[in-house]
Amino acid sequence: KGADSSAGAVANRIIGGLSGVRDAFIFALSPPPIPELGRGTGFSFRLQDRGGNGHNALLAARNQLLGMAAQSPILAGVRPEGLEDAPQVMLDIDRDKAQALGVTFDAINTAISTSLGSSYVNDFPNAGRLQRVVVQADAKDRMQPDDLLRLNALNIQGQPVPLSSFATTKWVTGPMQTLRYNGYPAMSISGDAKPGYSTGDALAEMERLAGQLPTGFAFEWTGQSREEQLSGGTMGVLMAFSLLAIFLALAALYESWTIPVSVLLVVPFGILGAVLAALMRGYPNDVYFKIGLVTIIGLAAKNAVLIIEFAKDLQAQGKSPMDAAIEAAHLRFRPIIMTSLAFILGVLPLVIAGGAGSASQRAIGTGVMGGMITA
Repeated sequence: KGADSSAGAVANRIIGGLSGVRDAFIFALSPPPIPELGRGTGFSFRLQDRGGNGHNALLAARNQLLGMAAQSPILAGVRPEGLEDAPQVMLDIDRDKAQALGVTFDAINTAISTSLGSSYVNDFPNAGRLQRVVVQADAKDRMQPDDLLRLNALNIQGQPVPLSSFATTKWVTGPMQTLRYNGYPAMSISGDAKPGYSTGDALAEMERLAGQLPTGFAFEWTGQSREEQLSGGTMGVLMAFSLLAIFLALAALYESWTIPVSVLLVVPFGILGAVLAALMRGYPNDVYFKIGLVTIIGLAAKNAVLIIEFAKDLQAQGKSPMDAAIEAAHLRFRPIIMTSLAFILGVLPLVIAGGAGSASQRAIGTGVMGGMITA
C-alpha cells in the first residue's frame, strides 16, 4: 500500500467526491485510535461577535475565516458546526393595528402555538383508560404560510380577530439556531492539524487567522482546546517545582545548601540534549516532550549524585575539593556509562515505535534519549 491508500488520502478523495452536494456540508474524518477518547489533533473554536455587527456580518466573518483556514498548510478539515441559514417565514405584526383591535401579544402567541404546535387541555376517561386531550389545527390548515393569516386570536372582549387584519408574512433567510458563548453571539468551528503538525500549531494558526478578521470579532476556545490553552503555561511552574523538590531532597540528604547546587548544574546539559534530539527529528514542543523533560531532570541529577557521593567521601579523607572531584569522576565514569547505556537502550523501542499511539512514544523516547546522552 502506498500513500494514496492512507486514511487521510481516502478521506480527501471522499470529501472531493461529495463536495458537489449543495444541500449539505460533508466531511470524511478518521476515527480516533482509541474510541470515546476524542480526536487527538482536533480543536473546538467559537467565533464571537463582540461588536454587535449582526448575524450577517458574523456569518461573513466565519466564511472568511474558513476560506483562510482552507489555504493554510497547517490546518485540515476546518468546518462549521451546527445548522446553516435556511428560508424561514417571518410574521410581521403591526403593533398599532393589533392594539387598536384589542389583541394582545399573549393572545397571538397562544393562537399560533396552539394551532401550529399543540396545547394540552386535560384527560378524560375512555373505556377504563385516561386519554389526553390535545388541541391542534387540522394538518391541511397548517401547511402553508398563508394559513397563519387565517388563524384567529381572541381580543380583550373575547371576540375572534383574524391575524390577516394586523399581520403579514414574508419569506426570509435566517439562522436555524442561535448560539451565544459567554454572552456574545457566536458560531462554532472545529478542525484538525495536518500530519506533521501538533494541536498547538493548529491553535496558534487559528489565532493568527482570527487576528485578520474585521474589528469587533473575537474568539474563544472550548472543550479540550480550552484545557490545553489553560495548561500550556504551567510547564514552567512544573519544572520549577521539580527542581525545588530535588534541591530540598539533596539538601536534607547532604545537610548542605551548596552540594545540591553542584548536582543540579548538570540538568541544563540534559535539557539541551533533549531539545536538540527533538529538533533533529522534527518533533514539536508538545505535552509528551515536556513529560520527557521532567524525566530528564531526575535522570541527569542521578548521574551527578553518583559522583558527588564519592567526592564527598574522598574530601572527608583529606583530599582537596578539586582532587576529590576529579578522582570521583574517574571512579564513577564506568558505572555512569553503564547505567546510562542501559537506560538509553531501554528507551530505544520508544524512539523507533510504530503503530497506533507511536507519535507520543517517539516524542517521549527521543527527548529522554537525547537528554541522557548529553547528561
